[in-house]
Amino acid sequence: MKKIVLGFSGGLDTTYCVKYLGEDKGYEVHSVIVDTGGFSKEELKNIEEHAYKLGVKTHTTVDAVHSYYNSIIKYLIFGNVLKNNTYPLSVSAERLSQALHIAEHAKKLNADAVAHGSTGAGNDQVRFDMIFNILLPGVEIITPIRDLKLSREEEIIYLKAKGVKMNFEKAVYSINKGLWGTSVGGKETLSSKGMLPDEAWPTPVTQSEPREVSLQFTKGELTGIDNKPFAHPVDAIQYLQSIAGPYGIGRDIHVGDTIIGIKGRVGFEAAAPMIILKAHHALEKHVLTKWQLNWKDQLAQFYGNWLHEGQILDPVMRNIETFLQDSQGNVTGSVFVQLYPYRFQVIGIESPYDLMNSRFGKYGEMNSGFTGEDVRGFSKIFGNQVAIHYLVNKK
Repeated sequence: MKKIVLGFSGGLDTTYCVKYLGEDKGYEVHSVIVDTGGFSKEELKNIEEHAYKLGVKTHTTVDAVHSYYNSIIKYLIFGNVLKNNTYPLSVSAERLSQALHIAEHAKKLNADAVAHGSTGAGNDQVRFDMIFNILLPGVEIITPIRDLKLSREEEIIYLKAKGVKMNFEKAVYSINKGLWGTSVGGKETLSSKGMLPDEAWPTPVTQSEPREVSLQFTKGELTGIDNKPFAHPVDAIQYLQSIAGPYGIGRDIHVGDTIIGIKGRVGFEAAAPMIILKAHHALEKHVLTKWQLNWKDQLAQFYGNWLHEGQILDPVMRNIETFLQDSQGNVTGSVFVQLYPYRFQVIGIESPYDLMNSRFGKYGEMNSGFTGEDVRGFSKIFGNQVAIHYLVNKK
């Protein structure tokens, strides 16, 4: 029998894929789930049991949380990346991590084919296909839901006929949870107007009293919360999420351009990512120079857009990551943040590398490094070319 590796979540689409590929197409199905921070141990165990009941030959759970941070999230933080100044690339980033690990698993098993459960309507199909084409040349990519143009109802009829027992009720809201945020889709996001109601958000708002937290960064990475050190930034992110999530912070709706050329709208909640990105940016504004900040902004915007479109394997991404990593040498210190229901405020920073140093003057009040005559001469020279232009072109 030919081997096929299937990216498996345990939902309706990938459940259909197991039965279709194994019983109808005669493949030896090897399912793999890649955890990027969205599953509990109990959920992963239930998904494994479900896969074996469906008839897979093997099922593998890949713990990719730390590798996901090290290879992708770290650079999103270094670049302060928000898609369209709104979205922290929660799902798009984790799909790439998942695709990379599925491809690695297919190589390990010397699989004849690889499969995913994407439909033909979204970004994920492009991300998975592209990475598989690059890393698994010659390996067939099979996508039953997309290829057969199946409706949800057709999948359910098929699975019931196969004797599959699972919850076929469609959730009112589609939720995808990961380390770098949770996406929420529902009827309100299908049109250009409408906000998700309170019951749609996975994390209920239970905190109302303001609270100050301090974030400790070491060379751009989050290493502590309230001066409590963590072994790995992943642990710090998860801890901050447990504090800030119950405030309802980081809830928003993103409107953006999909890879396939249509506009898309999705809700998300990302308390920890939003706080970390804004706190990190605040610290950078104090410790980096004007042109470091300028070039970081330009490269990071490209990096985020290219990542969103699935191009994580493009060599230019390694070049930009090298620049971003190098820029973080002095991004060390504490950032103080005030939490309120549904919002937060960066209060300030403390850093040994703070360039806003009173020894060199206080903006708008006094200076210590130059005189008024220095500024008079500088202003004349700095505007000299434009002055010449106006004199030459005087009418």
